[in-house]
Amino acid sequence: MEHGTVCVTGASGFLASWLIKRLLLSGYHVIGTVRDPGNEAKLAHLWNLQGAKERLRLVKAELTEEGSFDNAIMGCAGVFHMASPVLGHITDPREEIINPAVNGTLNVLRSCKKNPSLRRVVFTSSSSTVRVKDNIDSQIPLDESCWSSVEICERLKIWYVLSKTMAEKAAWEFCNENGINLVTVMPSFVVGPSLPPTLCSTASDILGLLKGEAQAQAQYLRTGRFWLYFFFINFVMKTGETERFYWHGRMGYVHIDDVALCHILVYEHDDAEGRYLCSSNVVDNNELVSILSARYPTLPIPKRFEQHDRPYYELSTAKIKSLGFKFKTIQEMFDDCITSLVAQGHLSIP
Repeated sequence: MEHGTVCVTGASGFLASWLIKRLLLSGYHVIGTVRDPGNEAKLAHLWNLQGAKERLRLVKAELTEEGSFDNAIMGCAGVFHMASPVLGHITDPREEIINPAVNGTLNVLRSCKKNPSLRRVVFTSSSSTVRVKDNIDSQIPLDESCWSSVEICERLKIWYVLSKTMAEKAAWEFCNENGINLVTVMPSFVVGPSLPPTLCSTASDILGLLKGEAQAQAQYLRTGRFWLYFFFINFVMKTGETERFYWHGRMGYVHIDDVALCHILVYEHDDAEGRYLCSSNVVDNNELVSILSARYPTLPIPKRFEQHDRPYYELSTAKIKSLGFKFKTIQEMFDDCITSLVAQGHLSIP
């Protein structure tokens, strides 16, 4: 079945690449925005996708360049906004991550406003935008009505969560004021096969866990206030994969294919509206390594983590499930991820 034309921003990324794969398989024509369309090595995985040569076009666009998305978006029925600032060593968080995330989102939406053919925008947010708050009730799952506290994010310097929260809020304000049909998807920690040749930070974190490289950091996970985790997230983003995974604590996990399919579902479904949490399981580190070490006994996966005092929470996915969505299991997502890591030469299983 052939669909219309849609635009995907940040097309070469981990999640965007998989979404494009799914869109092409569904018959869509896709215009993907990238920073350098001539970078053959970085974009080869996109051109190798089934249907790419017939229905994929890659164009140059910069988040911070006003109007640079105009040509890519004009004439498209839908826009999937996935582009976000690249995280690295942060010296000026407001200039390097917060302003680019917010202004980049508004830049894309201003281009959407100029497009009379536009039906709907699907914006990729994060489940972190609902769970950084100081009044979590362990008996009530977090849902789409929850918002992370900007004040807490600023006070504890949780720049990634702050950027995601402010960008989504700015998107809602702009779209409500300008009559744009917006739906947002909030994935938890995304797990699964990687199409790009370079591993993203989440895949690198998983690789470090599977290799047992993160064990050296276990001593840091002594009990502490819940917000200590979020404070250190900003520190460990500057360090290697050997250290990051231990700071994840209790997390929601979701298969990359489910995230892509969820985006397509809320784009196509006439009744989709508002925000949608996208997460399969919420588990703590001990539960996760128990599952993985039993499934892959020859890998040097840590057997346990030190206990730490953080609020218990669950994520409610009743809203996306009401549209008929079903999530893959945590075993399936890690099986597919590990198969991909082995195939790409990042991991070997004794």
